[in-house]
Amino acid sequence: MFGYINPDKPYLFVKDETLYRAVYCGVCKCIGKECGQICRTTLTYDMAFMSALLHNIMDEDFVVRKRRCLVHWFRRRPIAAVDDTTMLLGALNCALAYYKLMDDRRDGDKKGIISFLYRNGFRRTVRKHPEACEIIRSRSEEVAALEESGCGVIDMVCEPNAKMIEELSRYVLGSYATEYTDGLNYAIGKWIYLADALDDYEKDIRKGRYNVFYQSFGCETKDELIEKNGEEIRFIFDQIFADMRENLSNIKFYYNHDLTDNIILQGIPAKSRTIFYGPAKEDN
Repeated sequence: MFGYINPDKPYLFVKDETLYRAVYCGVCKCIGKECGQICRTTLTYDMAFMSALLHNIMDEDFVVRKRRCLVHWFRRRPIAAVDDTTMLLGALNCALAYYKLMDDRRDGDKKGIISFLYRNGFRRTVRKHPEACEIIRSRSEEVAALEESGCGVIDMVCEPNAKMIEELSRYVLGSYATEYTDGLNYAIGKWIYLADALDDYEKDIRKGRYNVFYQSFGCETKDELIEKNGEEIRFIFDQIFADMRENLSNIKFYYNHDLTDNIILQGIPAKSRTIFYGPAKEDN
């Protein structure tokens, strides 16, 4: 996961922002307990969102208390208490980050060099959750094979990432998983892959890396890509969002879900617009 899933803050209630920060800190704390302190640096906003989403679907409420942490030791702040689900998500976060760094190393990205820092945390996750790690490994290898073959079929290339998020969510949810939770998480995984590809378009071309939009359309710059093929690409993203919205409306939540509704229904479209057009500029 790449850190693209964020709330739309102007439309986020204060209570939900407080909960979001507490959940984020709670996942960070669990990563440290489950995988080692250095692995806390792998935390993404995506996993904080997944924690809020999956806890609610599983009828598990957060217990939030003011505590100090390793980074913000000087001031107590609301932190979601440690629980089994958050510990599991913390471990999966580490495994996903490790495979992402290994992928970066294959692509010649310097960031991949630091993958060794997280090897011990990854090994702990493999011992405790071999089935989940096998999902990540097999789906990551499928993506790598498609990219190495130069595949230009957009749906085919993002399928493994979509299935990986779907299968990992089912692994966490257990008996709470339904066709609608599968559909929502499949669409989220698909969106993450394509958002990252569009966001990194020019960087990938400059460094000679695979990019599904370049393989599909062959444009030399992102501006040219949007100008010539923007309507088709927007349709792809709109269809993914429609799938998210449809599945979300059929999922049973046990607690207030204003936070996750904000992220899915407003934050994801807002992030898509930012990737398409750049950050909105304020009027003078």
